[in-house]
Amino acid sequence: MTTQVKKLTLIGLILMIFTSVFGFANSPSAFYLMGYGAIPWYIFSAICFFIPYALMMAEFGSTYKNEQGGIFSWMNDSVGPRFAFIGTFMWFASYVIWMVSTSSKVWIPLSTFIFGGDKTQEWRLFSLSPTQTVGVLAIVWMIVITFFASRGLKQISKVTAVGGIAVTGLNLVLLLVSVLIIILNGGEFAQPITGWSSFVESPNPSYVTPLATLSFVVFAIFAYGGIEAVGGLVDQTKNPEKNFPKGVIISAIIISVGYALGIFLWGVSANWLQVLSGKTTNLGNITYVLMYNLGFELGNAFHLSATTAASIGTWFARITGLSMFLAYTGAFFTLIYSPLKTLIQGTPAKVWPKKMTRMNKANMPEFAMWTQCLAVIIIILLASFGGDNASAFYNKLTLMANVSMTLPYLFLAFAFPFFKAKKGLSREFVIYKKKWQTYLGTAVVLIVVGFANVFTIINPSLNGDYSSTIWMIAGPVVFAIVAYVLYETYLMRTKKGS
Repeated sequence: MTTQVKKLTLIGLILMIFTSVFGFANSPSAFYLMGYGAIPWYIFSAICFFIPYALMMAEFGSTYKNEQGGIFSWMNDSVGPRFAFIGTFMWFASYVIWMVSTSSKVWIPLSTFIFGGDKTQEWRLFSLSPTQTVGVLAIVWMIVITFFASRGLKQISKVTAVGGIAVTGLNLVLLLVSVLIIILNGGEFAQPITGWSSFVESPNPSYVTPLATLSFVVFAIFAYGGIEAVGGLVDQTKNPEKNFPKGVIISAIIISVGYALGIFLWGVSANWLQVLSGKTTNLGNITYVLMYNLGFELGNAFHLSATTAASIGTWFARITGLSMFLAYTGAFFTLIYSPLKTLIQGTPAKVWPKKMTRMNKANMPEFAMWTQCLAVIIIILLASFGGDNASAFYNKLTLMANVSMTLPYLFLAFAFPFFKAKKGLSREFVIYKKKWQTYLGTAVVLIVVGFANVFTIINPSLNGDYSSTIWMIAGPVVFAIVAYVLYETYLMRTKKGS
């Protein structure tokens, strides 16, 4: 007796893509960096990155649906094993950098929940600076999460999924409260709109040059992250040839409009110069600063006392802090083992020392997880004891995470024309039917992602911040060298064995 698997309708597919990709915290970062000027870049990234790349991943995913190796299998069959291993290792490395960034940033929502605001820039353990203190706390976080996750306590991620639902609810709070504020304030925006220039120029003095503006594209691309998972949805969709491309395009429109609306709504309650120009505001705490201000301005719109308005703002920030802390924790419990397991089980077993591939009683690669933990701790120590103040530290971590998370897109996009040229594959789902479409789609994705990363890496050094530039280059280069050495050692061992 065969069970009929219920397939996704077009609406179901759109919802799946939306929940995988749309992130509440992306619009506050965009408003902080570019103001209303972020909106055109989010639309540009949807057209020139999200749609072509998502359709590429859909073709890969449907063709290799029975392969266990994931993206390694895709690139291995298309280009070759060395390229595939380095590309997959870089994909894994992006999660290592994400853990470095998030294990440090996770203390901001916790501090906001407990104290009503970001106090991490005042925390001091013994004679350590606030940045070093956060670094030590990040190390403790990594050790504790690794300890519990290696014992198979995945149930925690289910509990913390409540945070993910709550974060989704914050979008509704932003919409309803902003509409209420603008009605009560007689249609006046806190961040004034002075013609088309408001949607091109940034109020942030760090993002006024053409190069800085172009470097912002990495943030927009990062906001569409998570579309790798889309490839696995083709076979779950009804009438995929028709519904899948339609679903991707409609999702791209909804998500980009959602981001554009979010950025636009922050301007209802927050004047950039009055609210966001302070030295303590950074890419780590911007969401909580804006949510506090949203609550505060709601109180002002109702002509409540300053104390009551501040109290409303504090509770807005606290609820956001708790939601984000739970969401981060849930994501951490999954991402601390999932990419690592995919890397070890998807690539040739002989590349790794035997200890790395060994699973414990909970079916977790415990030794590999502790090795990963050590790598994250070393990077945290180097970054947090590098002499930066807290704001520079959080901004550097965000840039590092954005660059490292978008680099694997280059490997997969580069492999796509080779995949299309491969003969003898069973292709049930084809969108790029002509060669020129394949080359155009690939070229657009490679140019947009490639140049956005180059501009992001170069931009800080032009303002004298060589440290951020070095860190953004050093991470990918070191991981690429490690991947190359691992693979070449494996080839030498294989040759000796034969």
